[in-house]
Amino acid sequence: MSTSLLSVQHLTKQFAPDAPPVVHDVSFDVDDGEIFAILGPSGCGKTTTLRCVAGFERATEGTVTLRGRTVEGPDTHRPPEARGVGLVFQDYALFPHLTVLENVAFGVQEGTRAQQTDRARDALDMVGLDGYEDRRPQHLSGGQQQRVALARALAPAPDLILLDEPFSNLDALLREETRQEVRQLLKDRGMSAVLVTHDQEEALSFADRLAVMRGGQIDQIGTPEGVYDQPRTLFVAQFLGRTNLMLSQAEGTAADTPLGRVSLTGEAEGTVMVSLRPEHLTLKPPEADAGPRGTVVDRAFKGHDITYRVECDGSEYLVHTHSRVSYAPGDTVCICPRSPAVVLERRSSPKDVPMGATPDPEEV
Repeated sequence: MSTSLLSVQHLTKQFAPDAPPVVHDVSFDVDDGEIFAILGPSGCGKTTTLRCVAGFERATEGTVTLRGRTVEGPDTHRPPEARGVGLVFQDYALFPHLTVLENVAFGVQEGTRAQQTDRARDALDMVGLDGYEDRRPQHLSGGQQQRVALARALAPAPDLILLDEPFSNLDALLREETRQEVRQLLKDRGMSAVLVTHDQEEALSFADRLAVMRGGQIDQIGTPEGVYDQPRTLFVAQFLGRTNLMLSQAEGTAADTPLGRVSLTGEAEGTVMVSLRPEHLTLKPPEADAGPRGTVVDRAFKGHDITYRVECDGSEYLVHTHSRVSYAPGDTVCICPRSPAVVLERRSSPKDVPMGATPDPEEV
C-alpha cells in the first residue's frame, strides 16, 4: 500500500459513455508536506482531475486514496466533506452577506460554536488577517479575499489543500506576492497541497514537483528544474518555456545538428529531435570561429540579460545572454551551445515541426 498522503492511480473520467475521456489513465502521488502542481493549457483535464480528487466528480475508472484510505474507486465515492481536504477556488466563493470571521467559521463543522469561532480566528491569524474579522468580503482587496478563502480551507485542519487557479484573478504584482506568501505559509505549517494552473512561472516557482498535462494525460512528472531542463516530449519542451528545436543525427552521446556537433544528455541513435533552451546557447564574435555563423535580426534588452533572435541557414534561433554580451541587429555572430542538448521522445515529434526557435507558450 502507498505511503503517500495522496495517491491517484489510473484515474479516468468520461462525462458520457460514448464521449472521449476528459482525463485518461492519470497517476501521481503527493507526499506529506509536498506542494504538487498540475500544469497544462485550458481544456487539458487538470481541473477535472482536481474535482475527482475533491469528490465533486465521480471517476469513471481508477482510485484516489488519502492516507491509505480509498475515497474514490469502483465501489467507493466519499463526498467532499468526508475526504478531509480543503479547497480554494479561482473565484474564492466567499459569501458576501457574511463577515470574514463567519466565512472562515463556515468551513468548520466539528466542535461547539465557540470552538469553531476560535479555530476561525486562528486560521485568520495564520494568513495575517487578524483584525479583519468583522469586515465583509466586498470591503477587502483581491489579495485579502484570497487569504480569507485560504483561511477557510485551513480552519478545519485538512490533510490536503486543493488550489484551483487561486491567483489568476489578481494583478501581476499582487499575484506574485500572494503566491509567495501562500507557499511560505504552507511550508511553515508542513501542509500538503495540489495546485492546478496554466501559468508556467507559477508552477515552476510554487511547486516542489509538477506534472505537465495535455489532452487528458500526463506527459511528465518531476521537479521544476528537472522537467524544465530535461523535457521528455516536444509538448513539454515548448510549453514550459521557449526552446530551440533541431532535427539531428545522433550517435551515442553526441549529435550532428544545424549548430554543429553537440553533446547529448543521454545516448541516442539515428534521426532525433533535440531541444536547446535559449540560455543554453551563447554568442561569440565571428573571428572566434567557434560555431556556425548567423546574423542578429532582433534583440530585447531586459536589464540583467538580453534575448537575441539570430538567423542561421534559413532558421531563427533564440539566445539568452548576459547583458555584457552586446550585439546589434545586422551583426554577424557565432552561435555556440553551452550545455548538452536534450533528446525528445520520438513519438512527440510531428513531421512538420519548425526548426529553430519555438513560439512563446502564451502565443500557442
